[in-house]
Amino acid sequence: MEAARGGGEGAELRLLGTWSSPWVIRVKVALGLKGLSYEYVEEVLASKSDLLLKSNPVHKKVPVLIHGGRAVCESVVILQYVDEVWAGASGTPILPSDPYDRATARFWATYVNDTVATWHEMIQCLRVTCLQFFPSWRALFRSTTDEQRTEAFKNVVPVVDTLERALRECSKGKAFFGGDAVGLVDVALGSHLVWISVVDEVVGVRLLDKARFPALAAWAERFLAVDAVKEVMPDVRKVMEQYKGFLAKWIASAGPS
Repeated sequence: MEAARGGGEGAELRLLGTWSSPWVIRVKVALGLKGLSYEYVEEVLASKSDLLLKSNPVHKKVPVLIHGGRAVCESVVILQYVDEVWAGASGTPILPSDPYDRATARFWATYVNDTVATWHEMIQCLRVTCLQFFPSWRALFRSTTDEQRTEAFKNVVPVVDTLERALRECSKGKAFFGGDAVGLVDVALGSHLVWISVVDEVVGVRLLDKARFPALAAWAERFLAVDAVKEVMPDVRKVMEQYKGFLAKWIASAGPS
C-alpha cells in the first residue's frame, strides 16, 4: 500500500503482524476506520524477524505499528495512539469525546483483554509456549466429553452475560458499543468474532446465541458488515484449518491422558 512520508501524522506507517491474529486484526480495522495507508509485514512467529525483535524487545510479539521509524506495541495501546495522532482525520473516531465515556470504553476494552480475549492465547500456546489462560476457555478447549463441554461452557457464559449488559449500557440503545459508530470496545471484542465462530463449530456450542444474548448476536452481525472490518477479516475456512492444525499438534504432544 502507498505510505506517506515525512514527520508527525504523515510519517510512514508499517504494521508487523500475523494474518489470523485478533490483536493484529484490531489494528488493521482501526487503520481502515481512519482511512490510513500502510505497509503490512507478515511475521513468522516461529522465526521472528530482526525488525520485530528490535521493535518490540520486551514482549517480542505482534502487533507492532511503526510510525516514522518509532514502534508502538500492544494492540489497545496502538488503537488509542492511532486515534490520538489522527484525531483530525476524516475517518471514524475510535474513542468518544466525553472523558467519562472514554474511561468507560477503556474499562471494557481492558475487560475484553483480561477475559474473553485470553482464550485465543491458548491457540498460540500450541505453537509457541504455555501462557496463562482464562480457565473456562481452557477447559472448553481441552474437553473431550459432552459432560466436560457442558461444564466448561457453563463457566464461560457469565462472561458473555456481562458483555451483553455492557453493550446495553455503552451503546445507549444504538448500534455499537461506541454508539452510532464502531469504537474501541467494538474493535477489541469484534476482532475475535471469526475465532469464536470457528471454536463454536469445532466444540459444538453457540457462544453468541441469539436467544440468550440477542443484543450481542445482533451487534456481531452489524460489526462484521462494516466495510473496514470486512476488508481485513481472515477467511473462516483458513482459520478453521489453522485451528484444527494447532489442536491436532496439541493433542499429539499431550499424549495419552
